[in-house]
Amino acid sequence: MDIEQYSEIQHANGFPFLFHSIISKDQQHSCTLYGISSPSPLNWSVSVDCSLFKSLSYLQIIDFSYNRLSEGLSNFDKLPSTIRSVHISSNKFIGEIHFSFLEGSRFLVCLNASNNSFTGLANAFICSISLFLKFLDLSFNFFVGKMPKGFGECLNLLTLRASFNDLSGPLPEDIYNISTLRDLSLAANGLSGELDHRVSNLLELRILSLYGNELTGTIPENIGRLNKLENLLLHINQLNGTIQLSLANCSSLTILNLRVNNLGGELTAYNFSSLVRLRTIDLGDNSFTGSLPATLFSCKNLANIHLSNNSLQGGILPEIQAFESLSFLSLSRNNFTNVTQAIKILMGCQKLGALVLSKNFYGESLPKGNESSSGDDGFKEMRILALGGCGLRGELPRWVRKLGKLQVLDISYNQIRGSIPGWISELSNLFYLDMSYNLLSGGLPLELFRLQRFTADNNISIHLYQIYLELPIFVSPNNVFMYQYNLLSYLPGALYLDGNYLSGHLPTDIGISRLIQVLSLGNNSFSGNIPESISSITTLEKLDLSENDLSGEIPGSLKSLNFLSSFSVANNNLEGPVPTGGQFDTFTASSFEGNARLCGQILHRPCLNTTIATGDEPDALTLGKGSKQKIFVSSTFGFSFAVSFVVSLYYFLGSFSTSCARLIDACCQVKRRRSSIYVVETIM
Repeated sequence: MDIEQYSEIQHANGFPFLFHSIISKDQQHSCTLYGISSPSPLNWSVSVDCSLFKSLSYLQIIDFSYNRLSEGLSNFDKLPSTIRSVHISSNKFIGEIHFSFLEGSRFLVCLNASNNSFTGLANAFICSISLFLKFLDLSFNFFVGKMPKGFGECLNLLTLRASFNDLSGPLPEDIYNISTLRDLSLAANGLSGELDHRVSNLLELRILSLYGNELTGTIPENIGRLNKLENLLLHINQLNGTIQLSLANCSSLTILNLRVNNLGGELTAYNFSSLVRLRTIDLGDNSFTGSLPATLFSCKNLANIHLSNNSLQGGILPEIQAFESLSFLSLSRNNFTNVTQAIKILMGCQKLGALVLSKNFYGESLPKGNESSSGDDGFKEMRILALGGCGLRGELPRWVRKLGKLQVLDISYNQIRGSIPGWISELSNLFYLDMSYNLLSGGLPLELFRLQRFTADNNISIHLYQIYLELPIFVSPNNVFMYQYNLLSYLPGALYLDGNYLSGHLPTDIGISRLIQVLSLGNNSFSGNIPESISSITTLEKLDLSENDLSGEIPGSLKSLNFLSSFSVANNNLEGPVPTGGQFDTFTASSFEGNARLCGQILHRPCLNTTIATGDEPDALTLGKGSKQKIFVSSTFGFSFAVSFVVSLYYFLGSFSTSCARLIDACCQVKRRRSSIYVVETIM
């Protein structure tokens, strides 16, 4: 964000008005584009008396943005005819947006009414007020119904934004008459129908953002006429067909996002070589076939490649090393082969920070150190490595030990054998580890809980490397609705080791890991008591110790874990009373079932001085204990790690007109927003 300098506007009597605010880069750019610098708003709340401005005969700019102004605009007096820019964004205005207060403002250039609670958009009357209008932003409101006609009368309009509303129906035909339009952003609505071929009349378009709607049909065949187009964001619709060959004429493209549609065809049939400025390509969650297209390697500036969940096959080609800026690569859920060769080649991508190859290479062996190493410099920038759901055999390769910047490691649902190596504690930045559902054996090393990110001072925040990822990033494998993390930088400290053959006692000093939020150790063969020190992990949100051979009582101190929302000790050999109070009053009986000697009101089993299992009760050793069935590759399993394509937050889901902070805030507070926009890519 840029902090605008204070701008003082005085009327004839010398009464000072001091406007000061923080505006986003997008806002500043849109204003300076038209020769107007936005001043800063008054810190007013509730309402404003616009009669103050009647005598301001030279007033040109009004900025009430980022205040707490409420009610509607019906009490606004008409503004002076000299007004050129009006900013009322990020307030609490409600009701239908009336443009009558702008009548007479025939020199109006900018109107930003985004991020309010307006509900009605009956007409586009504003276009008949000023012939000079160039910027109109109505995003992040509650507008419902069909998008009204009339915007086509704004013949000088450069930017039209109305994303994140509930607009429906087809695009008004007169929009295609605005030949000056550079930015058309109507994402995250309920717009339907086909994308009309007349969109090619908008020859000045730089940004076409229509993602998160219900558009059908094919991409217009003449889309290539938009040779100034920089961002094409049509993801999360119902488009079919394939990539139009004419798109090769859009040589200015930097972002191409067609994810989550019904597109298909042989990807190698398309010529990407002319898209030399392309930095982000996202074709994930479609039905493309073939191999990695050789022409894609001509796009030397590519930094983010997302081709997951298609039907691509073959190997990773050495030419991929030509991408000197490549930082994000997701090829998960395809049919790629030769994991050893793939790792060896990709180690040559010096800036690669996130590598998602999950659900490929089925049944192959993990590359050992000598088989994959391309020198000590391989994967020096790697923050995220995902190889889950591949059924890979072997032991955890030692080359992982060299990944000093690694923060997230997902190797779940494979056939990895051996014990957990103590050298994992040397990965000082690691704070999310998923090794669930493998063939790991041996004990649980205390070194694992000494990871720096698990034991750091609570005042030290964990900031994960921001790259091309989208919301929500991670989803718990057990409850898709329970654990959703809107930003990668807010990932929990997590340790998933469930579904292995680990045994022995849990470390008594397990509580040294003060920053773990998810600890999942279920479906193993741990024995002994539950360590009292777990109560020291005050950040813990999920604790799963089910399906083990644990004995003794449940420590009463666990009720002090105020953030614990998911808890299970089912199917063990525990005894004594179930603790009460704190979060334990929110858990159901299923969290404790399969422990015949546990008692308490929640189990409808009173606690006596001596609890003796009767003959009718199932034996605690056999209840819920069957042979562990290890399933290595199954499309029905949900994984804890979820990544999708899109850009650093800078590229995320297209170019938003508001800052990321406001986007997150809008996502959290408004569940009316189309949840399908934030499609989770669960790596399986």
